[in-house]
Amino acid sequence: MFVLGITGGIGTGKTTVASIVRAAGIPVLDADQISHELTNNPGPTLDKIFEIFGEALKNEAGTLDRAKMADLVFQNKRALDQLENIVHEAVIQHIVSELDAAGRKKVRVIALDVPLPVKYGFLDRSDLVWVVTCSEEKRIQRLMRRGLSREDAERRLTVQMTDEEYQSIADYIIDNNGSLEDLYRKVRTQLKTELEARGIKLAAL
Repeated sequence: MFVLGITGGIGTGKTTVASIVRAAGIPVLDADQISHELTNNPGPTLDKIFEIFGEALKNEAGTLDRAKMADLVFQNKRALDQLENIVHEAVIQHIVSELDAAGRKKVRVIALDVPLPVKYGFLDRSDLVWVVTCSEEKRIQRLMRRGLSREDAERRLTVQMTDEEYQSIADYIIDNNGSLEDLYRKVRTQLKTELEARGIKLAAL
């Protein structure tokens, strides 16, 4: 089974790249989606978060108040690291379990959409790593379109891995400074090249 790892910092367009891959007929394990599921439902992950950060982060439904959590962690690198350690451990365990199940089902190709490129469960399971990048200003503009102020957007970027750190683990870098059409063409072309090199053909490509 060929495993394509997709990663990149907030606002780079990583999720868009993963959606293009998914549209080509490749199943994608989305770490953000898995994380939301884990923190939207009572269980060990939420218990650990409330134990460390307090019950004040609990909303009326008894799950995570994401706005309060974001306000806390994006102003405090230590808090962000603590949160990531808790959530990513659970997310990666889920991803590893899904990869093992896909392998048993003889799935030929699968992709991982993971913002934090941890070694266990991502780098060690990916046959190829794509890193999505774009300029800092474009990232800020994208975050502002999501409703963040410029100050909040800049703050979030400061606690992220640097471009150099992301690019150091890349087998292929996808520059997303152009249009959506440019990105679509780049992703589809590179995906077709990589799959054909491995003898994998998809009807959608």
